[in-house]
Amino acid sequence: MENSSSFLPSASTINMKNERRGKSKSLKTSKTSVVMAFFSCFAWLYVAGRLWQDAENRMVLNSLLQKNSGKPPKVLAVEDKLMILGCKDLAKRIVEVEMDLTLARSQGYLKRQSQQNVSGQKKLLAVIGVYTGFGSRLRRNVFRGSWMPKGDALRKLEEKGVVIRFVIGRSANRGDSLDRNIDEENRKMKDFLILDGHEEAQEEFPKKAKFFFSAAVEVWDAEFYVKVDDEINLDLDGLIGVLESRRGQSGAYIGCMKSGDVINEVGKSWYEPEWWKFGDEKSYFRHAAGPLIILTKNLAQYININSASLQTYAHDDISVGSWMMGIQATYIDDNRFCCSSYKQDKVCSLA
Repeated sequence: MENSSSFLPSASTINMKNERRGKSKSLKTSKTSVVMAFFSCFAWLYVAGRLWQDAENRMVLNSLLQKNSGKPPKVLAVEDKLMILGCKDLAKRIVEVEMDLTLARSQGYLKRQSQQNVSGQKKLLAVIGVYTGFGSRLRRNVFRGSWMPKGDALRKLEEKGVVIRFVIGRSANRGDSLDRNIDEENRKMKDFLILDGHEEAQEEFPKKAKFFFSAAVEVWDAEFYVKVDDEINLDLDGLIGVLESRRGQSGAYIGCMKSGDVINEVGKSWYEPEWWKFGDEKSYFRHAAGPLIILTKNLAQYININSASLQTYAHDDISVGSWMMGIQATYIDDNRFCCSSYKQDKVCSLA
């Protein structure tokens, strides 16, 4: 009995353990309360700060409203609106387009009295461009020895108001022997209009008319601009006489007017890739035949101004005819420009 009772805890020991447990519980409870109090204080400070900021914002807004209450609302100018919308670049484009339109109205195909060129010289009667190619030197020499003046005679003809130039583009391989030969021939003869932006190739041929009329109207101020193939001979005096009789005319599209079938079979001569645009009848519209096409200055300027957007077709005469359909051009069908006819008074014939 004495041994068993020695292992039992005494009452004082039990009381000491209970006191320790109570103290640990009270310490845990006090730590939790402190943490909660800290977060509550932080939340209160945050809410109070936001309320204070909102109050300041309201005071600023109230002061602005009071200042502007007696003033009428400000009307924004067009410039201000463009700045707000970020359209400065658009405004610049609009100005540029308006300038282009002004140029088109003053120098395009509008019917206005003829003006002398900047140098004060008398306006030329005509600029005649004779199409040629890299392999056509022999034919050029034949023309220079027949209907086309050369050297001093060419200069004197220009003094009378008629400019004649062989028209050619550049080689696909810029600066090669083809280009160098043309440059050398031009240095000797001084009778070329070289189209630097045009590639002299068969597939690019329909575009040549755009480059010729655009370049010619930029270089020379003339009444008429004449495109001539190198497959015909010209009665130069007869052509000048016809043009003199029409001096001062505006919007004239002159030539041997014709139409013809549209070839829609690949591989055939005169194949037209855009054949489907010409309707079920597959017939071309009326146009001046390719060997000789004459435009007045305002029509040539129209081509120059709009060259980037003008559609070309398989043939240059069809292309020019399509451009004339969209504007108020006066079609003049003159049989004297039908080079393959047998008329006695015609101004051209097949070479």
